[in-house]
Amino acid sequence: MQIGMIGLGRMGMNMAKRVLQGGHQVVAYNRTPNKTEEIVKEGATGSFSLTELVERLSAPRVVWLMLPAGKPVDDHLEQLKDMLSSGDMVIDGGNTYFKDDIRRFEMLAEKGIKFMDVGVSGGIWGLEVGYCMMMGGGRQTFEYLKPIFETLAPKDGYLYCGPIGAGHFVKMVHNGIEYGMMQAYGEGFAILEGSPYADSLDYSKVAHLWNQGSVVRSWLLELLETAFARDARLEEIRGYVEDSGEGRWTVQQAVESGVSAPVIALSLFGRFSSRQKDGFADKVLAALRREFGGHSVVYSKDK
Repeated sequence: MQIGMIGLGRMGMNMAKRVLQGGHQVVAYNRTPNKTEEIVKEGATGSFSLTELVERLSAPRVVWLMLPAGKPVDDHLEQLKDMLSSGDMVIDGGNTYFKDDIRRFEMLAEKGIKFMDVGVSGGIWGLEVGYCMMMGGGRQTFEYLKPIFETLAPKDGYLYCGPIGAGHFVKMVHNGIEYGMMQAYGEGFAILEGSPYADSLDYSKVAHLWNQGSVVRSWLLELLETAFARDARLEEIRGYVEDSGEGRWTVQQAVESGVSAPVIALSLFGRFSSRQKDGFADKVLAALRREFGGHSVVYSKDK
């Protein structure tokens, strides 16, 4: 299958590489040409404008966006809707707010262009182990695109979730849960760090231990083991934790639905407070975001 990939950042670049490794054709475009040139070396066809990308795709065209949520997606779709034809397909694989999907779906439908929202989890490790993906949109469009989804995902790693917006909605809740899990790990290790036993504990070994049959075992703990092995007390980074939107949207949805979600809400507020202090729990969160997503951290030397 042939696919146009727009956006070659941390996720988009590795996804394009995995699609190529699966035997598909990739026509790639990135705002900065050096990223396009990089993926060309892996076997992709490079494009240096949206017009060029569309011209190099065969009908029905498939275009996958891996862009920051919000205005960048709208800006690209405004251009693409006048370049693409009826029957072409656009996929938004970024961390988009599900209500934006509904608006964009309606805009593209006026031109006969099909649209799917795909929530993607896997971070910088997806190239190696595959991406967990949650899809929303037309069922027929989903079935047509299955070869790409099967290439990107590990076994049982993708799911059709329902009509437009459903994929990003499920991914939003997934990230809300992630906020709560990370907060619990951060607080737990902060309690260890503040205990009389802190000097005798190797946190990398503790994280490893808790992954051996424990009920709290997880991939996040594997990543913490790596982070602590690199920096035993996380002294090189500050406990400054950003949020990229999904936690806020999850809490907002809980309010709209009248659903009690105190753990997720407090974990979001904890990220806000991290920007005003430098606690050990927040260092754990910052380290985890770096390990799974390649997100930037604020280093202690930058204080």
